[in-house]
Amino acid sequence: MAHRNQKRKGTELPYIVHPFGVMTIASEATDNEDILIACLFHDILEDVPDEYSKDQMEQDFGKKVVSIVEGVTKDSSLASWQDRADAYLDHLEHEASDESVIVSCADKIHNLMSILEDYKEVGDDIWQRFSTGKKGQQWWYRAVYEVIAKRLPELTLNRQLFNLVDQLVALKD
Repeated sequence: MAHRNQKRKGTELPYIVHPFGVMTIASEATDNEDILIACLFHDILEDVPDEYSKDQMEQDFGKKVVSIVEGVTKDSSLASWQDRADAYLDHLEHEASDESVIVSCADKIHNLMSILEDYKEVGDDIWQRFSTGKKGQQWWYRAVYEVIAKRLPELTLNRQLFNLVDQLVALKD
């Protein structure tokens, strides 16, 4: 319900396909119910907190799920995209739980799958969807991969994330 009024960036797809995709990807690496629920909720506190509050999420699903979601929520109080990205990377590397790192990995895999698939359809026009353009997206996904690989080197999803980042970086100007 929280994402009912959203569409995936630059598409007409209902946003809900993303959280379900993230959960499906994470289920390849874990059967932990709290992690899988957090996958479904991973964007709520960042994107639509008025639709489903932290307090309601905690009441319905517990502190652990909220903690995992908070571990992948960018700090909206920071003014610039770069500041938010840097803070996210620092948090992911030094403070986030392993559960949050798994959710982040699955999220980035799904985002990259979508970006690369949409790139086949619209080509370089896809970069207009992002305030940072192609170079910024390439930097972002490589940086997240490096943190995840450092934090959880044995995570089975790392190879898939690496391959997708490699495909993104290979897109030339």
